Amino acid sequence: MNLPSVSDITSPPINKTGPADSRKTPLVAGFRPEIEGLRAVAVLMVVVYHVWFGRVSGGVDVFLVLTGFLISGSLLRAAENRGRIEFGAFWGRLFKRLFPPVAVVLLGVLVATYLWLPENRWHNTIGEVVATAFYFENWSLATSAVDYLDRTELPSPVQHFWSLSMQGQFYVIWAVLISLVTLVFTRLRFSTRSAGLALFTSVFVASLTYSIFVTSTNQPWAYFDLGARLWEFALGGILAIALPYLRLPQRLRVLLGWLGLAALILCGALFDVSTLFPGYVALWPVIAALLVVIAGTTGSRIGADRLLTWRPLKYLGGISYALYLWHWPVLIVYLAVRERSLATFRGGLIVICVSLVLAAATKALLENPVNAFTKPRTSPAWAVAVVGLFMAPVLVASTMWTQRLDSRAELAAAMVDDPERYPGAQAIAFPERNRAPGALPVLPEPASARDDLPVTYEKGCHVTLEGTEVAVCEYGPGTADYSIAVVGASRSAHWYPALKKVVDNKGWTLFNLTKSSCQFSTDTPLTVNGELYEECVEWREGAMRTLSELRPDAVLTSSTHASPEEGEQTFQGFVDRWRQLDELGIKVAGIRDLPRVEIDGPECVATRGADQCVSSAAYSQADTDPARDLVDLPDNVALIDMTEYVCPAGECPAVIGNVLVYRDTSHLTATYSRTLAPILEEKLIQAIN
Repeated sequence: MNLPSVSDITSPPINKTGPADSRKTPLVAGFRPEIEGLRAVAVLMVVVYHVWFGRVSGGVDVFLVLTGFLISGSLLRAAENRGRIEFGAFWGRLFKRLFPPVAVVLLGVLVATYLWLPENRWHNTIGEVVATAFYFENWSLATSAVDYLDRTELPSPVQHFWSLSMQGQFYVIWAVLISLVTLVFTRLRFSTRSAGLALFTSVFVASLTYSIFVTSTNQPWAYFDLGARLWEFALGGILAIALPYLRLPQRLRVLLGWLGLAALILCGALFDVSTLFPGYVALWPVIAALLVVIAGTTGSRIGADRLLTWRPLKYLGGISYALYLWHWPVLIVYLAVRERSLATFRGGLIVICVSLVLAAATKALLENPVNAFTKPRTSPAWAVAVVGLFMAPVLVASTMWTQRLDSRAELAAAMVDDPERYPGAQAIAFPERNRAPGALPVLPEPASARDDLPVTYEKGCHVTLEGTEVAVCEYGPGTADYSIAVVGASRSAHWYPALKKVVDNKGWTLFNLTKSSCQFSTDTPLTVNGELYEECVEWREGAMRTLSELRPDAVLTSSTHASPEEGEQTFQGFVDRWRQLDELGIKVAGIRDLPRVEIDGPECVATRGADQCVSSAAYSQADTDPARDLVDLPDNVALIDMTEYVCPAGECPAVIGNVLVYRDTSHLTATYSRTLAPILEEKLIQAIN
């Protein structure tokens, strides 16, 4: 990832007749050749670790601290020289340089997505392209609780734009903060640099403290949180102020240069960056980069700067921005086409070579001509025109494609309610009268299957990982003679569409009390992201109190837990919870956990076709229902097993009766769940009676 060179963003030379503090030692300005080489090393680390190791290297943190160093120095020089920061000119210079390559890469991603990625990836990719175009991809990933480089599911081809989004937000925030703080401090007779130092130090301390805290409590969020990364930018700003006053001997600078370079290269090997950053551990690559900058150009034959100013490295540093932009989508397309989670050595070389060619072409054919054309045109209006010219095709293409997918989804929704063409589970339960005709598209479409969720998610009735409050949603007549509640984790929640059809048919009332990854049990909860799932403890106690107030006639909840690693089990905590319900006079319909499958149904169907997408129930489920082996099953409990209508004869096809069964590897599509309603109704009536 490149940064604008100092010559592109700095203000004119300091006017000696200007403000008093402009007569101080000048802030660092001009071209720093060793920084160009440092960029090259950082981008090589990012690319190599992404391609061959599936890890994060710490190279991005180098770019962040260098951004803070260069931008802070540029803004302070502007404040010293002119007494103010011209926001339009500053942002205009940056965005004219940054947006055109981003727009070209995003258009390339859209084309590549259409040509090579499975349809189930289309909708999410388009959404992230739009998030990237508006520079909030980091927040989009944070709210999605993405675990960076989790290779259980192929990442988005624009996921790497999180750092660029963060930098774009920094450019806006930093200029405003420096302007406000210097305005206040100079009126109090403090120098511009004193104001900057006070600001950068305060941000550094506050942000690092917050970063350490949030990384320890919610690391996936912290990874994409600008607040948890601002200290890296601020530390670069502190160095921009301090560096002109450092007068270190040559030998010490030679030592610092090599020490910083070695520490930087070792970072990705020593730390699992994607799970530990950005807390205090991120100080390692940040300080390593600062040591290289402090060392500067030593003039020594054995200095690290001799390597960093080597012509090939300087050239690579010059195209590092474009290389960062291209390498990730090229890698993701390669992995998707080859159906791999990690590149082979030969495949990785191909990815890197293609990325280098695209980066060099982007620099020569786009960046340089655009910069040459726009450099003399400095008005903010020109910047807006350039950004609009390049980003408009991205947004138009994304909007039109999204509308087309939404239209297809609406047509599919109208078709899927036809039981003769889309019988789903009925094709298994009643094959003699529900033969699914061939030559029909699978529904829900793989492109939208991820979003085929129970309506409880949309209405906020399903509690997320972080939530602790019990969200109760009630459906059906309040005067119904009978009521039932579905309670438990997301694999209890995926029965809601079927159960809703049952209660509509019977005239009952339905309550929904569900939370992600939270079994309705009294056992010690599972860990989430390596931390004790305390939110689950609080939520399920609240759920129990809510049930004691609602007093439904019955509760539908999971009676087992199926896992590829541990097999299928039932727990004493389930039984203890059922006994508590028995004391309240509430019956329990314990429904066996469905198998988790080896294949991602939507992706497999989109790439291979339905006939090639079958998984074994034995992958995660026991031969017989372990709940039926319990010797102390409470009298209020009846067990239901729906496995044969999802995985007939121990085989779990991705498509049954023209309906896509799973929306991922463990949850039913809402569409298929609804086709199970008549079967569930029959078994449920038997259970509660």
